[in-house]
Amino acid sequence: MKLSALWAVAAIAAVFEVMALVVTQDAAVRATSPWQADPYAVVVSFALLAVPTLDLALIVRLPAWRAPGGADRAQQTARAAGALLAVIGCALATGWAAVIVRGSAPAPLVAGLAVLSVLAVGGGAALWWQRAPRGPARGWRHDWLGDIPLLGRWFPGLAPRVRAHATALFAVLSLVAAAGVVGAQTVGDGWTDPVLIGWALVVETAVLFSCCVVANAVAGFVARPARSRAAGVTESAVVAFASGLAAVTALRDPLWTAVTGAPVTTVPTLVGLTVGAGLVAAAATAAVQMWRTAA
Repeated sequence: MKLSALWAVAAIAAVFEVMALVVTQDAAVRATSPWQADPYAVVVSFALLAVPTLDLALIVRLPAWRAPGGADRAQQTARAAGALLAVIGCALATGWAAVIVRGSAPAPLVAGLAVLSVLAVGGGAALWWQRAPRGPARGWRHDWLGDIPLLGRWFPGLAPRVRAHATALFAVLSLVAAAGVVGAQTVGDGWTDPVLIGWALVVETAVLFSCCVVANAVAGFVARPARSRAAGVTESAVVAFASGLAAVTALRDPLWTAVTGAPVTTVPTLVGLTVGAGLVAAAATAAVQMWRTAA
């Protein structure tokens, strides 16, 4: 893997984030965009948070490219870049789906979508052509924490503690980020219902925590110690809960309309439908995981 491909992905992500901010935060542009409503808005909103986070992590690590642990670093960084492009690709596919379903969209938005699509495909091709031989992810001996020299110099005992309590760190960071997102949305949309605010906080926290877990498994940001069977099952169930919760939140109106003939109009219905779907997904995943580990 060459640095040029990784820097290209980082640049593509930056361009995507700028354009995504314009089409979602500028009132005049947002009013004409075909992806301003769910289920499209859920995917775009997720990308707005995930893309800059992954992009920043990628950019911070690249200066340590030639430090010890190069084989692990190359594989982990390439995986992170691939995950970054996957998120961008999902958002772009959602944008195209919205344009197709709506049947029309302003020419500048379609042009921007086309340019970003070409860039994303080019970035993916560059990663593929310059890929290194596949290695075992579980054999990594280095993680991203080891590439932060100031962390080891100023806080020599911090990295081992982070590795030992990675799950708790993911949970705390997810809750803090979710509180900021929900707080901004509460103020911006004028929410006053505590049940709605609490539900949104649960959704955001669960989704962000799941993203932390999955991204860490893909790219090895933090080397985690071996977990017990119960911890592994619980973590998988939480990821499934968040997946079911997010999916049904995005598709709540079509699903509820198919069952009752009318979209979701009340907060209790929203909470019951989405949380119920998440709990079903979590229970099914936990049962499968327990059966697999017991076999």
